[in-house]
Amino acid sequence: MVEKRDYYEVLGVDRSADGKELKSAFRSLARRYHPDKNADADADERFKEIQEAYAVLSDTQKRSSYDRFGHEPPGGSPFGAGGFSGFRMNFDDIFSGDLGDLFGSFFGGGGRRRQRASRGHDVLLRHLVSLQSVFDGSEEEVELDLVRSCDECEGSGAEEPESVITCSSCAGRGQVTVREQMGPFINQTTRTCVDCGGSGNSIETPCAECDGSGQMKKEQKIRFLIPQGAMDGTRLRMKGKGEPAPFGRGESGDLYIEIRVDDHPWFERDGPDLLMSLPVGFSDMVLGCEVSIPHIDGKELRIKVPAGSSSGHTLEIAARGLPSVRSRGRGNVIVLLKLHVPTKISGSLKKELGRLRDSLGLDDAGSLKAIKDEADERRGNR
Repeated sequence: MVEKRDYYEVLGVDRSADGKELKSAFRSLARRYHPDKNADADADERFKEIQEAYAVLSDTQKRSSYDRFGHEPPGGSPFGAGGFSGFRMNFDDIFSGDLGDLFGSFFGGGGRRRQRASRGHDVLLRHLVSLQSVFDGSEEEVELDLVRSCDECEGSGAEEPESVITCSSCAGRGQVTVREQMGPFINQTTRTCVDCGGSGNSIETPCAECDGSGQMKKEQKIRFLIPQGAMDGTRLRMKGKGEPAPFGRGESGDLYIEIRVDDHPWFERDGPDLLMSLPVGFSDMVLGCEVSIPHIDGKELRIKVPAGSSSGHTLEIAARGLPSVRSRGRGNVIVLLKLHVPTKISGSLKKELGRLRDSLGLDDAGSLKAIKDEADERRGNR
């Protein structure tokens, strides 16, 4: 079993150190070894060791017992049979938190932590738009049923202002203290009051319109802009347009609009670039051709297939893609050529194709020769 280090040694203070010196030493070491800031393998154990030392030395009674008996006081460890397991402390608590509250609750000490201001819930809306809207940039309008403060009671939840009284369960604090026996010790924790939901108030006569909740669902029109070139999954934030804080005590949440881009009949996108497959017949591959298709910029997209093209080759048409969201200009259109093979052909056409194959020498031996010639050509270009 590893022997515990002296608590004063752990904190790096003299045995005569006062409370101010102990707190200063603890904060300095806790900032250094907090697991969120220190990636060393032993940081978590060091942090727990520092917590344990401060938890004992900052308590007058426990410090006196430790000074007399060390790590083996009468009755066993003050942390119970399992020993000290550490507290989950936020990094900000080390800078600004009341350390007496953090450790005092374990030993049944007094003190009450600050009650955080309530905030309404955020709302997420997924909105489907076309690729055309992303190209142009558009103004969208949607109708939503959103939670809003009740107009009748102005969000208070009470029929009349005077019917709002102080909660008797928590005396207006919004929190209650719960004491639990843990072996020979008492664990004291602070929890949100269930009777008032943390508001600190009770309502004698609830509002008839909202049944005392202070909130109602209302249909609202929301207008927002789709930026040109917006990516699928882009989230727009509308501050304060989410749900209101309970009973109007705090700020409203935010409304997030997640843009989902609908599939296009022939385009896929890669950032600002547009990708498409173009089926081309064998004769057009050999002789070359020009194909025109409608395009999202309002002008025809002309694709020139060079003579002697092969299936799998790509063509690039510059500056005809989507607007770039990070720079000026537009992306490109990249066209993948695919050989179009008809599934049904007439008997006469089969005969014509047979004669064509014979004239081109595209039997098995001819195909093998073509593969070898292409391989020799590639080696010669290296």
